[in-house]
Amino acid sequence: MKHLLLTASADINESLRARWFMVYSLVFGTVVIALFASGLTESRIMGFTGLSRMLVTYLQITMAILPVFVLITTVRSVAGDREAGIFEYMLSLPVSLAVWFWGKLIGRFVVVFLPVVLAMFAAVAWGAVRGVDIPWAQVLFYTGFLFSLALCFLGIGMLISTIARSSDVATGTAFIIWLGLLLFMDLILLGVLINKGLPSEGIIVIALANPLQVFRTAAMLLFDPQLVLLGPSAYVILDHFGRAGYIAWALVYPGVIGLLSAWLGYLIFRRGDLP
Repeated sequence: MKHLLLTASADINESLRARWFMVYSLVFGTVVIALFASGLTESRIMGFTGLSRMLVTYLQITMAILPVFVLITTVRSVAGDREAGIFEYMLSLPVSLAVWFWGKLIGRFVVVFLPVVLAMFAAVAWGAVRGVDIPWAQVLFYTGFLFSLALCFLGIGMLISTIARSSDVATGTAFIIWLGLLLFMDLILLGVLINKGLPSEGIIVIALANPLQVFRTAAMLLFDPQLVLLGPSAYVILDHFGRAGYIAWALVYPGVIGLLSAWLGYLIFRRGDLP
């Protein structure tokens, strides 16, 4: 456990000194400031306070930004260390492969998760100072959604990083996966799959296998309990899952994908040719 924490701490310190972390933190801080400047917190619609609308908008933006940042920065970790020859140095130290791999994952998770959730809590704190009602239930669920989404793409990134033999290949693969998940949502799914004559239930099942779509729909569900914005597909989702069931699915499913991907990556990493 001591070596695990030391490895995680080393990765955190390394990430804090990197330029990508400064850009990453600045992006989410700027998003929050821009949302406040847009005046969302001053409005009320459908019985929801402006802060609720701002939070759901923040999560929709996060859905597009966080995965690509996590993937591209993570995939270069193992692949980059392999290219730099760090593995030879690592094997000379009393640190096991499992400690190094999982310590690196824990450290990277802390680095990618904290800026996102701290920016959201900064928005909540500012809303409290302004006297806006705080939807604490939504805040807690959104924190869980962000936790699960970050873990999902961190695990996928670690898997790609162990498979790819160079950081350039790893970066390109990560970008393609992110772009595919982003495109394989409402427009592409409805435009292509329905055109092929597939039943609507099957299309929705395929959509809900996409962690980005699960995250997006769950964020909407807390703001819009009837999922009016989704149209007829809302009936299929609510009939099969129910509101509580779908929220539970959104909290668990992306995180499970991330853990399974990380575990598969560890098995490949342990059995592979490190140098």
